[in-house]
Amino acid sequence: MTPRSPVWTVGIVLICIAPAQPEDHPVKETPVTTANAAPKHTNRLAHETSPYLLQHAHNPVNWYPWGEEALEKARVEDKPIFLSIGYSACHWCHVMERESFEKEDVADILNAHFISIKVDREERPDIDEIYMTAVQILTGSGGWPMSVWLTPELKPFYGGTYYPPEDMYGRPGFKTVLNSIAQTWKERRDEVSKSADQLTDYVKQTTSAKAAEPGELSYALVEGAVNELRSTFDPHYGGFGGAPKFPSAPSIAVLLRHYYNTGDKQSLEMAAFTLTRMFNGGMYDHLGGGFHRYSVDAQWLVPHFEKMLYDNAQLVPVYLEAFQATGDPLFARVAREVLDYELRDMQDPGGAFHSTEDADSEDEEGKFYVWKQDEIMDALGDADGYLFCQFYNARPGGNFSSHEKYHAGKNILHITRPADVVAKEFSMSTGDFEKKIAECRAKLLTGRAKRVRPGLDDKVLSSWNGLMISALAQGYQVLGDSRYRDAAERAAKFLMNDMREDGVLLRTHRKGESRLPGYLDDYAFTSLGLIDLYEATFDAQWLDAADTLAKEMVEHFWDKEAGAFFSTTENHKHLLTRTKPTYDGAEPSGNTMAATALLRLAKLRDNKDYFDKAHTVLKLNVENMSGAPRGFMKMISAVDFIVNAPKEIAIIGPANGEDTRALLSALHAQFVPNKVVAFAESADGTNMPLLQGKTLVNGKAAAYVCKDYACQAPVTSPEEFVKLLVGALPLSR
Repeated sequence: MTPRSPVWTVGIVLICIAPAQPEDHPVKETPVTTANAAPKHTNRLAHETSPYLLQHAHNPVNWYPWGEEALEKARVEDKPIFLSIGYSACHWCHVMERESFEKEDVADILNAHFISIKVDREERPDIDEIYMTAVQILTGSGGWPMSVWLTPELKPFYGGTYYPPEDMYGRPGFKTVLNSIAQTWKERRDEVSKSADQLTDYVKQTTSAKAAEPGELSYALVEGAVNELRSTFDPHYGGFGGAPKFPSAPSIAVLLRHYYNTGDKQSLEMAAFTLTRMFNGGMYDHLGGGFHRYSVDAQWLVPHFEKMLYDNAQLVPVYLEAFQATGDPLFARVAREVLDYELRDMQDPGGAFHSTEDADSEDEEGKFYVWKQDEIMDALGDADGYLFCQFYNARPGGNFSSHEKYHAGKNILHITRPADVVAKEFSMSTGDFEKKIAECRAKLLTGRAKRVRPGLDDKVLSSWNGLMISALAQGYQVLGDSRYRDAAERAAKFLMNDMREDGVLLRTHRKGESRLPGYLDDYAFTSLGLIDLYEATFDAQWLDAADTLAKEMVEHFWDKEAGAFFSTTENHKHLLTRTKPTYDGAEPSGNTMAATALLRLAKLRDNKDYFDKAHTVLKLNVENMSGAPRGFMKMISAVDFIVNAPKEIAIIGPANGEDTRALLSALHAQFVPNKVVAFAESADGTNMPLLQGKTLVNGKAAAYVCKDYACQAPVTSPEEFVKLLVGALPLSR
């Protein structure tokens, strides 16, 4: 993060911190005492389970976790709170720790004048959302590490992101900021309190204000989103806008849905081109599978090297949908490789999935992933090494520039020419060339495994695992690999058995301990994952579990007065306000996913209340979706689910019957974005509304397809079934 200007305003000047003075007029630092300095060997974070907090457990800073002890101490001692928020894979969080939090002189200032609290944003998204809003109001942008100063009443009055340790570039260093705030707190307390009150009101208005007047849902919202994507599409490299580029799975999903609805080939081409270029670039791990967080350039070449579970879990479904829509085997391959990476490197022994792999190893970002050309040649031999380097663009002097000295001469593997073109240069068939390249990748992967791996954040988060369960369940349906079904079921069992306590879904688990009551996104993402798992296995326990979570979600998070969902329950303590997240960022919002889950359950359970609540969420956000579609892409897909009513599919037949399997295979081969699916061997004894009255046809397995309360005649052949799935019914507008 780049340090912000030293003066921030919200209508008035909140607090002024003088920028660094010339060297002949040094800033006079407030004298400090070390009487309250923390023990040098450990602090209270040592008792936490978060890997991020544990990374700071031996700082000389007297860190506290967020909780009553720290907040009470701030009130009793009447000290401002220094709140530092980050996550384990955050590169600049590591930098600020090394530069500041590990230093005795910085710790002395913090320990003397502040109550210092460290928060893992992945464990506490509620705290992160509130104070990120404050920082964005103060500075115009945000990011991590996030640094915020609060009154003992938890009201923010100053904040930023990364601070360098010393004054530089005309901007204050961290020690200057700390000393200036401490002095201001002591000498200008009334001004601080007034500004804190004003900023707090602004934060509450921004995060908790009632939504705009309900709007009407129509396909124009989807068209507006497509037009926005079309206007920012990069025809040279794919993606939308310039650097940095993020892998926006929801944007791709909207394009694919518009293609399905209208036949607009440009939408399909934009989606397919972007997915291809993302895979070809260095943002994809060509040896081990999986996508890095984002590309720092417009070409998808140089990634920020961390790997997030939520990114990869969201990308798998759109690659699968692109495979269904185009038949291009590349998209199936990418989905398979990402899932295999998750199973190989990220699965917890209990069955759930870990959160993140760090960008850094041995204190160098990307060191694990980049190669010198000589390293490749030594591992593969001259002939294979030369072929591999030609395909993946490895050069003697390196293939990318970086301000980091340790990247000199290094290469990021990426593809710029199709395999058949390079194969021709080597007088090889495309098949033989691809086989040889695959052998080389496997050999280099084995060699890379001997390197020091990036740090692993091995905590399990319910919400991100819900996304992963969806990806695995859909992977099983489309790719037919039972490993993905089995892994999805193991993860689901872990969430429902090990992360439930007294009927409450918990947020996080690590090393045998589950803790923290779940948030809206935990309930919504997990419920949606269990719906996908039901449609992959047709095991009714998963649909029942999804329904249970949805009922609890409505009971504890729904705003009975204004509509839509809060991110927290009334039982979440020590919060400045209850927020209502609707913005779809790197992760879709809790309200978006709650609405999506409720819409599908409304069809599967014939539950009108679910539909009405989902409808309300979407109508309250029509102004948001039409005014800023890039921030609501996943929600716009939920709108499409309503205005383009889903196909309601029921299949009756013997579970292991050849005719039943043929119908399911036909279903999973087709791109049908809006659908719900139910299956039973017989409708007798089932309480599933979609299955009522459905029977075999002439002793054969039968498929029934309904939409908008109108049903087609049942069919028994895959060919007839496909016609019902892809046949264009009138588009709802």
